[in-house]
Amino acid sequence: MPIAPAASSTTNVLTLRLDPESQAEFDQLRQQYFPPERNRIAAHVTLFHTLPDESWIDERLASIAADRRTFSVAVTGVRSLGKGVAYRLAAPELQTLHAELAHAFAEELTAQDRQRFQPHVVVQNKVTPVAARELLTTLEGQFAPWRVQAVGIDLWHYRGGPWQHARTFLFA
Repeated sequence: MPIAPAASSTTNVLTLRLDPESQAEFDQLRQQYFPPERNRIAAHVTLFHTLPDESWIDERLASIAADRRTFSVAVTGVRSLGKGVAYRLAAPELQTLHAELAHAFAEELTAQDRQRFQPHVVVQNKVTPVAARELLTTLEGQFAPWRVQAVGIDLWHYRGGPWQHARTFLFA
């Protein structure tokens, strides 16, 4: 789960929108493995954890999304988060999209959002390291690579609780 912004005012979280079937599959895995009392948002691929709530952000996102086509993303494995587990994702187009967005929002990015982009979908977090290692071993034993489709980007408002969907920007 993304780290909550420190400020109490509205900030935005930006995620990659997946095709409905893939989203449902990751949601099911998250529901199965995430501690229920902490599972307050759907499975997601975070692009940026904290962007300001300003209209020019929406305008820039609309422009960037309109210039893109949907693309395939490989689910390449599982990885440990220490106290959780995530599925690793890989696609040159995803790295290019992230780099373009990072350039567009360079002045607004937090230290966390300036780190190297390692796309993933968290299906378990905030458990003991032992529980996380057990799930990692289980999922590694069952893993077979598959592909999902990136179909757009979603902007979410964060106001101190569960995220509130603000807008979807679909790729062409």
